[in-house]
Amino acid sequence: MLNGQKVVVVMPAYNAAPTLQRTYDEVMAQQIVDSVIVVDDASHDETVAIARTLDRVQVEVHPLNRGYGGNQKTCYRLALAAGADIVIMIHPDYQYTPALIPAMASMVASGLYPCVLGSRILGGAALQGGMPAWKYFANRVLTLAENLLLGAKLSEYHTGYRTFSRSLLEQLPFEQNSDDFVFDNQILAQIIWLGCPIGEITCPARYMPEASSINFRRSVRYGFGCLSTALQYRAATLRGGGRLFPPRHRS
Repeated sequence: MLNGQKVVVVMPAYNAAPTLQRTYDEVMAQQIVDSVIVVDDASHDETVAIARTLDRVQVEVHPLNRGYGGNQKTCYRLALAAGADIVIMIHPDYQYTPALIPAMASMVASGLYPCVLGSRILGGAALQGGMPAWKYFANRVLTLAENLLLGAKLSEYHTGYRTFSRSLLEQLPFEQNSDDFVFDNQILAQIIWLGCPIGEITCPARYMPEASSINFRRSVRYGFGCLSTALQYRAATLRGGGRLFPPRHRS
């Protein structure tokens, strides 16, 4: 609990056996986490077996791979059903440090931000942490374009470390989003559409052989998906809404 609010960590997992235990241990060491939900997306390794040995962990298994976005949809549905007030999404590949969980959760629990991102860019150490140069360049170019099209000022849109308030998740039409990687981008665009502030905190990241990553081809597809989302956002502002962006209620 944090300020009387239930904190649930969700981990969208795929072939995370080498790093799941280490990530879980650090998550629980933060002492404010009530429970963890691991959603396995049809892994081919021992992810599920390891997850089922962990204390205070709910394990959900997709018999068929639903994609990264489809995995997150299950994560958030289960977290809300479990009564979470604060939902923290962290990848179980140990790329992001769980040590930031108390800080990120506090920013949401205080009511300052309904969404907080762990940004690899704010601290300026992404490249030192091992981010490939081409990914860093693509991150910066995409973020600039998205900020211009969405009218925002985020340092990055592509982090896999996010914290949400329950009330925000209940408002978001995330079930309409892609089941692929662009889900991450679409949900942030929807938050901006709702006019909700997004907080950011500096987050060091590790790039190890065990860390999950997408190849160049998938990254290109993701990049075009991000630009498409931003253009849909612009169109929705002219039309008053769209498939991903329901009409805003006027008071």
